[in-house]
Amino acid sequence: MAKKKKCDYFGLGRVVSLIMAIILPVSAVCGIITRFQEGKIVAGIIRIFIGWNLMWIIDLVSMILTKKIFRLLNI
Repeated sequence: MAKKKKCDYFGLGRVVSLIMAIILPVSAVCGIITRFQEGKIVAGIIRIFIGWNLMWIIDLVSMILTKKIFRLLNI
């Protein structure tokens, strides 16, 4: 049986994650929560301050192309 690939936003499917990435407030909140769930506290805090403008555009493009949010910091 083939593995079902998961997208970044809480393991939801590609279409749901893409819809969530399009809506700015939802994308910002989901990006912050996702980074905190991964244990990346510093990256989550940075997303609080810049996750609503430039990161939104980068996340949207990244979600369309790779099905994952952009990782600015991986610490």
